[in-house]
Amino acid sequence: MLRIFIDADACPVKPEAYRVAARYRLPVTLVANSCMRIPADGLVTLQVVGGGFDAADDWIAGHVRPCDIVITADVPLASRCIAAGACVIGTSGKPFTEGNIGQAVATRNLLAELRGAGEMTGGPPPLTDRDRSRFLQQLDATIQTIRRKNPAAIPGGTGTV
Repeated sequence: MLRIFIDADACPVKPEAYRVAARYRLPVTLVANSCMRIPADGLVTLQVVGGGFDAADDWIAGHVRPCDIVITADVPLASRCIAAGACVIGTSGKPFTEGNIGQAVATRNLLAELRGAGEMTGGPPPLTDRDRSRFLQQLDATIQTIRRKNPAAIPGGTGTV
């Protein structure tokens, strides 16, 4: 069965992911370094991992399977999950794929070097309404694609509320 994993500590689209997952009755696992509130609907679970460097990433990469969806802005984690056969969506709604992950890794590394040299400061821009809309559309489209390829991945999921 398709599962959704969320790299949850700094994920700004958790409520949107919950909405789409509920529509399809899909389980969601939030993976975080600390406790956080989750919906009480039984489909959402929280996996708290140790505070070690990349502990959440390691847990997700170790549990993800083909036909799963991972939501993360972390490019190295996205690369690991794609290698495991999962679908990966960035928090702005842009999918990470085998075709674009190499460029994403290279861009991430370049920006890290620029930040290290003091050339760049600050993080990514805040999410816009357009980003949230793109995320919702991409998550729904990804679920539909998985369902077409493997109907058993979404038991009874109709996509309607």
